[in-house]
Amino acid sequence: MSDLPRKAVTRTAKLAALPLGFAGRATWGLGKRIVGESAEIVGRELQQRTAEQLFKVLGELKGGAMKFGQALSVFESALPEEVAGPYRAALTKLQDAAPPMPTRTVHAVLVERLGANWRDLFEEFDDKPAAAASIGQVHRAVWHDGRDVAVKVQYPGAGEALLSDLTQLSRFARLLGPLIPGMDIKPLITELRDRVSEELDYGLEAQAQRAHAEEFADDPDVVVPGVVHQCDQVLVTEWIDGIPLSEIIADGTTQQRDRAGQLLARFLFSGPARTGLLHADPHPGNFRLLPGDPDRPDDWRLGVLDFGTVDRLPGGLPTPIGDSLRMALEGEAGAVYELLCAEGFVKESIDLAPQAVLDYLLPIIEPALVEEFTFTRAWMRGQAARVADPRSPAYQLGKRLNLPPAYLLIHRVTLSTIGVLCQLGATVRLRAELEDWLPGLVPEEDLDEAEPAEA
Repeated sequence: MSDLPRKAVTRTAKLAALPLGFAGRATWGLGKRIVGESAEIVGRELQQRTAEQLFKVLGELKGGAMKFGQALSVFESALPEEVAGPYRAALTKLQDAAPPMPTRTVHAVLVERLGANWRDLFEEFDDKPAAAASIGQVHRAVWHDGRDVAVKVQYPGAGEALLSDLTQLSRFARLLGPLIPGMDIKPLITELRDRVSEELDYGLEAQAQRAHAEEFADDPDVVVPGVVHQCDQVLVTEWIDGIPLSEIIADGTTQQRDRAGQLLARFLFSGPARTGLLHADPHPGNFRLLPGDPDRPDDWRLGVLDFGTVDRLPGGLPTPIGDSLRMALEGEAGAVYELLCAEGFVKESIDLAPQAVLDYLLPIIEPALVEEFTFTRAWMRGQAARVADPRSPAYQLGKRLNLPPAYLLIHRVTLSTIGVLCQLGATVRLRAELEDWLPGLVPEEDLDEAEPAEA
């Protein structure tokens, strides 16, 4: 499949076939069980066939279907290990690759947006895409001033495709639920849909990327490529080399994994404080590990790509997040509950036991309880199982909590970041990053006392 299927009827037919395929495989699995094959073997085959069909369709369609697949990909850590393997390869593949647009389509967009003489803007332009994403693909080129650049070209009809896909996916969200234990799929699809118009606007993306590039220009740990040129459907930015995070997840050394995890946490939590923006698409395809100091072979920097989805937080991350985390770490159940009620996490009609709420939260905030924490798939699976089991008190309590709209994207980014850290298996000093960048976590009097010592 080389072109973006734009006709709604074509896309709908492909997506509508997914639940039929799920049902067909379930029948196939039942038949295998009847003739005596073990439940474990049948279950593994069923999961593998499901993964292959689901992500083949999502990758072919690009648009909202692929966006949904990328969003799911960071949560594969939550899958039981016996079924995670088949998903892992299919999910990771989605993070960096998709069938390319035909060269004639790319050229047509460039003529329309940059003019008939668009080639004069470049010393070189590679027609073969270097990467493909949900709404556009990236070509490597050399700008007329000699700079290596990345040229992101939006798929024609991408907006229509995004909305159509996400509408169709929401219709059978319930069937997709078992893919990721403990996660409600429908709100994820709704939130992705709400972000469509922003991600399609390369002007907004350029604005967000410029803000980050300026702020992190002299940062020793983070590299954000600058914006070279932007117009409708085309975004030209500086090119950065590096090892994709997906490759670090697959084959990286322990040192690379730990460094990538530390820098990922640092970038995502420091961003709102430094730029007023939260990078809201933290899947591995959007990050690279770059060599740092040439005299230190163990030094690495984090390259950050794709600022199409951001949360605008002019005051940084909301102070109540830091306040509630500090109170939870100090065991102040009543204060935590009172703050959660005030922020809308507990509706007025709901009455919960404060200690039960704190007991629900403590395992989730475990990485902030210690100086350094090793994120693992086993830990992630344990958390998912705890909140997904209908027999669990955590499941019953979680159903009664509410997620206010203002916190929705922050919540998804946090979960996604934890998912990537678990994929990396990284040991991270998360507490230190949170104390540096999360307003409210360190009491103001402690900050005031620390200032003279830093002078």
